[in-house]
Amino acid sequence: MEKDKIAEEEAEAVELVLFQVPECYVYMIPPRKSAASYRADEWNVNKWTWEGTLKVISKGEECIIRLEDKTTGELYARAFLRDGELHPVEAVIDSSRYFVLRVEENIDGRLRHAFIGIGFRERTEAYDFQAALHDHMKYLNKKKTAEEMEHQYQHSSSVDYSLKDGETLVLQLKKKEGGTGSTKSKFFEQKLSNLSLDDKSKNKEGSVSIKLPPPPPAPLSPVDAPDRPPLGISPRVSPGKSFEKEESSGVEKCEKGEAEATEKKEQHDAPDDDFGDFQAAR
Repeated sequence: MEKDKIAEEEAEAVELVLFQVPECYVYMIPPRKSAASYRADEWNVNKWTWEGTLKVISKGEECIIRLEDKTTGELYARAFLRDGELHPVEAVIDSSRYFVLRVEENIDGRLRHAFIGIGFRERTEAYDFQAALHDHMKYLNKKKTAEEMEHQYQHSSSVDYSLKDGETLVLQLKKKEGGTGSTKSKFFEQKLSNLSLDDKSKNKEGSVSIKLPPPPPAPLSPVDAPDRPPLGISPRVSPGKSFEKEESSGVEKCEKGEAEATEKKEQHDAPDDDFGDFQAAR
């Protein structure tokens, strides 16, 4: 029954083209002589046996690699990528554009397989070919994980939290004093208390009498004010004015010296009069 169900699902599954390239080359490769990997330099890569289109198609849990004719679309060969089976694609060790493909075909009720070499013209095409196969394998792994989780959920014991008939749920809530309308947060209560303290301190400060300081003295009139420079500013004297003051003081000193000399000379030249004092006394 399960196999029939799986076959029906695969038949109803939609085909999704994951990758397609118009130029793919097929080579007839010699059989592997040892467990070593395949090498493309052992093939004659310049002489391929077939050229056509390669498609990677996803159909349900199966991935099909099809080699078709360019013009007619006739099937040349195909390979299958299935979960739990060997991977049908193997890369060579000396190039990134060539692969070995394990193709299979049902002939007279017997499943037969063969190994052929395939190559791409560009490296980007070879990379996209591998990425498409990798995406399908990721899809299979995720689907398998989801099925395991679903199976575990269905068979695991789950606790039923639903209320049975006649059961009630009672909630006890504590009510604060003053009702819901008078409830205030601590933040606003602290703000209000701080505001009330500030108002009280302002009222106390207003009740205390404070004597005002005496008025400052009246400024001096321009006549009485001494001609002094402001504090911190030294008087500046221009070099010309200082030179004139020094010159005038020198002239005054010279005139004073000449006057003293003439006075001494007059006193010295005056005649000696013995009766001068007596006449002055009369």
